[in-house]
Amino acid sequence: MNDDMKRILEKQHYHVVGEHSGVKLCHWMGEKLLRDRPCYKERFYGIESHRCLQMTPTVSHCTHNCLFCWRFQGMNELAIPNEDDPIEILDGCIEGQRKLITGYKGDARCSPEIWKEAFEPKQVAISLSGEPTLYSRLGEFIEECHKRNMTTFVVSNGIQPEVLEKLDPLPTQLYITVAAPTREIYKRLCVPLVKDGWERLQKSLEIMASLDTRTVIRHTLVDGWNIGWEKEYAHLDKMADPLFIEPKGYVYVGYSRERMTMANMPKYDKVREFGEKLGREMGFQILDEAPESRVLVLGKDRSDLIIGD
Repeated sequence: MNDDMKRILEKQHYHVVGEHSGVKLCHWMGEKLLRDRPCYKERFYGIESHRCLQMTPTVSHCTHNCLFCWRFQGMNELAIPNEDDPIEILDGCIEGQRKLITGYKGDARCSPEIWKEAFEPKQVAISLSGEPTLYSRLGEFIEECHKRNMTTFVVSNGIQPEVLEKLDPLPTQLYITVAAPTREIYKRLCVPLVKDGWERLQKSLEIMASLDTRTVIRHTLVDGWNIGWEKEYAHLDKMADPLFIEPKGYVYVGYSRERMTMANMPKYDKVREFGEKLGREMGFQILDEAPESRVLVLGKDRSDLIIGD
């Protein structure tokens, strides 16, 4: 990673780890530590917000330049020439998060017990930025997390079907983001850096249906761009046969503000309407919702939601 990129990331409050990884506190870490308000992943899946490590092994590597993405996109890379060791990445991210939460200890609103628990993360969200499947040792990284009794969520854009097909071990929960209902919208909104991105995404959806792990389709909804087309989304979702579907509204933050406007951030009622219509197409129901995060989860059985149940 060059010095310019590192400065940009540190200005955005990332803790950079090694040559291509990073960790960053999400908004809900602070909310949980100071106000005991968890994020929707705790509500939906039982993942404790203050014990979640939000990180990436590919901080500046991605196969998309999505218009709605909040990260800096000026230095995209498609390959990692010298890959760091998975154990060193995990240790570095845990240590980085501990440094980032140090300041909360002196805040009277922060429970000492919860702050101490936050020093020992139990969940690794491999989703902060970039495309994690570009890290060829992703399976080894997941394995190390599982050895430490940490659950793992991987969020992918689905452009590396050959990686998903061979990934071993699989994460506790695998997401594929489907942010466009058609090839034309995909090209304009997701701005793929590979020519056959749409075809590769569909291949990943087909593979997802055969994977023996918890699976989720994420629909990032951008008003004026990709809301509606429930039948087209359902066609793609049925290929993946996911356990859950998460329609989630785009949030006007970070560098996306250079490409989007506040008008592109949908109100929750519009996200919910989309979810209701898609649910009818899929034979799914709304299992839970978090209006403050503009997200809901669709599925067939609420008893499947909580990890470990």
